[in-house]
Amino acid sequence: MSSATTVVRANRRLLRARYGRYDGGPDPLAAPVDLTEALDAIGEEVMAGSSPERAMREFLRRGGADRAGLDDLARRVAERRRDLTRKHNLDGTLQQVKELLEKAVLAERKQLARDTEMDDGDRMLAEMQLDALPASPAAAVSELGAYDWKSSEARADFEKIKDLLGREMLDQRFAGMKDALENATDEDRAAITDMMTDLNALLDAHARGEDTPEQFDEFMRKHGDYFPDNPTTIDELLDSLAQRAAAAQRMRNSMSQEQRDELDALAQQAFGSPQLMQSLSQLDGTLRALRPGENWGGSEQLDGQQGLGLGDGTGVFQDIAELDALSDQLSQSYDGSRMDDLDLDALSRQLGDEAAVDARTLQQLEKALRDSGTLKRGSDGQLKLTPKAMRQLGKALLRDVAGRLSGRQGNRDLRQAGAAGERSGATREWAFGDTEAWDVTRTITNALTRTAGEGGDTTAGIRIEIGDVEVQETEARTQACVALLVDTSFSMAMDGRWVPMKRTALALHSLITSRFRGDDLQLIAFGRHAEVMDIEQLTGLDAQYDKGTNLHHALLLANRHFRKHPNAQPVLLIVTDGEPTSHLEASGDVFFSYPPHPVTVAVAVRELDNSMRLGAQTTFFRLGEDPGLARFIDSMAKRVGGRVVAPELDDLGAAVVSSYLGSRGSGGSAGAGEDFDGMFGRGWGRWG
Repeated sequence: MSSATTVVRANRRLLRARYGRYDGGPDPLAAPVDLTEALDAIGEEVMAGSSPERAMREFLRRGGADRAGLDDLARRVAERRRDLTRKHNLDGTLQQVKELLEKAVLAERKQLARDTEMDDGDRMLAEMQLDALPASPAAAVSELGAYDWKSSEARADFEKIKDLLGREMLDQRFAGMKDALENATDEDRAAITDMMTDLNALLDAHARGEDTPEQFDEFMRKHGDYFPDNPTTIDELLDSLAQRAAAAQRMRNSMSQEQRDELDALAQQAFGSPQLMQSLSQLDGTLRALRPGENWGGSEQLDGQQGLGLGDGTGVFQDIAELDALSDQLSQSYDGSRMDDLDLDALSRQLGDEAAVDARTLQQLEKALRDSGTLKRGSDGQLKLTPKAMRQLGKALLRDVAGRLSGRQGNRDLRQAGAAGERSGATREWAFGDTEAWDVTRTITNALTRTAGEGGDTTAGIRIEIGDVEVQETEARTQACVALLVDTSFSMAMDGRWVPMKRTALALHSLITSRFRGDDLQLIAFGRHAEVMDIEQLTGLDAQYDKGTNLHHALLLANRHFRKHPNAQPVLLIVTDGEPTSHLEASGDVFFSYPPHPVTVAVAVRELDNSMRLGAQTTFFRLGEDPGLARFIDSMAKRVGGRVVAPELDDLGAAVVSSYLGSRGSGGSAGAGEDFDGMFGRGWGRWG
């Protein structure tokens, strides 16, 4: 066989490929779930002291800006359940029986009145029988069972009662049977009896452990039309039947004793066959024994206006049970709960396809958070934010900082080149004093464009003019050694400054590690004592309730950091909302006093002086409106030629980032803050 023939046959096979309709499930062409909003929300909760696991579940409950959360779905489930119980009552079958009975009796009375050939004695006796009927529908139906109907219409209506009861009793156990058996023939009733006999025999054999797959297959081949859910195993058949039977029992439990007595008496008239009730009773007993875990004992209060028949009522009770299961799944409050536990098919049945789509999106979101490397389980079994998640959070915070800085005066335009400069990829027109390298391509292109625009002949050569020259922009590469000191005292937690402090630290950390990798940042948290922390430790730090603001210890650690980097520009950034109230003694013990002790203030000032001698550019970020604190920090900043910023909490991150950029861009100039004057309005100042 030639290769060409092989290709042709292969192509024919491809052309015969068939495509089917998409049958649901996750869309294989859908875009990946966007984790940005979820990660921002989770990060905010974590920084506020929540665990990542709890923060993730809180976001899933709350939902996003454009998607429903678990709480919204749970609310709709509760509303649906409430509507079912408020809309319906359990008198539907009894009311139908009463209506058919009244219709039959009325038709019979009319026939008696217009039948002139009837014997007056017989007429009087029949009327007396009708007048003496008991008020109970079941008793009335029982008495009329032997009545000699004169009206064919009345007889037909009376027979409908027996037919209705039979169909309702079967519909309780087999959904859809009421409609399927409307106007049933004797042959139909015989087929039902045959099915019930075979079903009870199959379940009895299963209870004894003597059934076989072949027996089940034979049963389904013969009676499968009665089971539209098409169970494939006897266990699936049992589950379906038991759930329906348990719902029927809960409906019965919810009725009054009078209603139960009436229906029990009426049931004996079903199809005119007591054998049906015996078969159904045997089925219920077997199902209870094989599926004792079903809820056979519950009940509901249904007090609405719309009456439910036995079959429809059983369906409503199944819906209520399904809604209760969905409520538990949506609560996610049990041990080991996962979004995958949600029954999307049940949610679609109860609330519609849109709700199922929302829930599937939440499932995908949880899976993406767990599988994308943003959350990991630590040695203690708890979820933690990964370094990847921290980077993503930092980028989000930097975007927020950039948004707050947009429209404000930006970084200094540093025109430096040579070893201390790094090309940015951009060019600009040359200006007097520039020492950057020319961008030859752009310069020649400008000259050609200008010459051609002036009508000159470019083939004869071109002349470069000053206005044609463009130079390559560079960014400063001055290395900075940065110490960010953040107050973690009691007041920071009490006054709502905890999360803004963490957001600020994370934003600065992200900026330095992504854009200024040559800089060295150290994060120092100071409360009653000070401690160097990595960003993950600081971000996950719970609120501290020990009193004390140990600025002295924090400055000791910062100065040690500066001394390790003698060739870098020291940048000291201090975020605080209180005066120093504790210091580190020579013994290593912490001394605390409020109001601040003079010795505490003195040792803090001494270490701040040491920072100045090391060349540190210092900025204080004062939080709060305390006049005493303002005077103290102003005097500290003035002493070392530093700056004071009193931003609103929402602007704290932007203030710290801007101060860092100004300090490192100035190459150590004390006047760098001038470029940021007025950026934050009230509270921005420079001492020199």
